[in-house]
Amino acid sequence: MLAKISEMAAKAAPIGSSIKFNLGDEIVHLDGTGNSNVVTSDDKDAACTITMTTEDFQGMVTGDLNPMMAFMGGKIKIDGDMSVAMQLQSLFS
Repeated sequence: MLAKISEMAAKAAPIGSSIKFNLGDEIVHLDGTGNSNVVTSDDKDAACTITMTTEDFQGMVTGDLNPMMAFMGGKIKIDGDMSVAMQLQSLFS
């Protein structure tokens, strides 16, 4: 899963900030503050933390779950800068 999100993030323009996905037993950290988006499993601080299940995260990565619909449906919880979370649409589209 980390390889897939890394591939998608590398194709997208840098998001200009950082996002941490808290999947319960796994962390995915996306740092888009440099010339490219860098994805790691490091548990570092981020401008925005998104808490969701691993299954819903996989659905977003595969395109089966629209990030905006996941948010509107209460499948994800966002802590921090909401404008950073809105950048997800560009990564997962």
